[in-house]
Amino acid sequence: MLKIGILGCGRIGQVHARSLFMVDGARVAAVTDAFADAANALAAKTGASVMSAEEMIASPDIDAVVIGTPTDTHFDLIQASAKAGKAIFCEKPVDMSADRIRDCITTVEAAGVPFLTGFNRRFDPGFAGIRARIAAGEIGDVELVTILSRDPSPPPVSYIKSSGGLFRDMMIHDFDMARFLLGEEIVRVYASGSALVDPAIGEAGDVDTAVAVLTTASGRICQISNSRRATYGYDQRAEVHGSLGLLKAENIRENNVEVANGSGFRSAPAQHFFLERYAGAYLAEMQHFIDCLSTGTAPTPGIRDGLAAQLIADAAAKSLETGAPVEPG
Repeated sequence: MLKIGILGCGRIGQVHARSLFMVDGARVAAVTDAFADAANALAAKTGASVMSAEEMIASPDIDAVVIGTPTDTHFDLIQASAKAGKAIFCEKPVDMSADRIRDCITTVEAAGVPFLTGFNRRFDPGFAGIRARIAAGEIGDVELVTILSRDPSPPPVSYIKSSGGLFRDMMIHDFDMARFLLGEEIVRVYASGSALVDPAIGEAGDVDTAVAVLTTASGRICQISNSRRATYGYDQRAEVHGSLGLLKAENIRENNVEVANGSGFRSAPAQHFFLERYAGAYLAEMQHFIDCLSTGTAPTPGIRDGLAAQLIADAAAKSLETGAPVEPG
């Protein structure tokens, strides 16, 4: 039975704790949070011990840690956990700085510890199904990928100010998905964006509506569309066009009932937000992590995938600033 420590008992920490409850071969053994009430509440639900981060990382009884703390704490926790020989599951982004991620890579690889970057969308049945069918040759050579990702409403401006910007905070999931579906590395990024949803977001130096066009060395193209507002629910779609056909994953709706009358056809809105939409993906992601630890297999996406997505996000931010295409790196 693998003993897992949860670093951060907020919304995402609770999601991972619920997943671990449903995964065989592992349990939540310890939790920690900057707010004692949050840690105590999750400990009561899981039967875990409450520890400080230092105690958890140093404990010989903890086999792996799940890092769900604010991004600016990830670097120190990764460094300490790797040096202590702990397997690591870290929420995206690994860090806001590509250079600091490189430092983490050096430490993690020197320690030889398993590392999973939390790009949960790779484990969504729809997107994972597309990737599997591409690999099976069902649509031939991939030529064009289209990814649509739109939130139901924007976060508070206080969050925007510390988020790192839409490309590093929101679209970074889509950058990873682009690499996942294209099967090649990105060599050129062109991005454009505006503040159309909330002027305060623009005043904070960010955008809430953006597009990015990514190109690989062989000429494959991915186009990504993001918005912080979608009145019809959480919009999450992907389409892959290939030489032999098309694969696409549509939104998951609140229910699959459709009514038809003289006014036309009407169906339910998309599921409200990521907790509902990706519940199954979070569980599959945790199952993958635990399976890898049990079998000695390297988890994927790994820490280098976290760096690759961050470099694309940095290139997109620079492209928005300069108005020109940018090479990641």
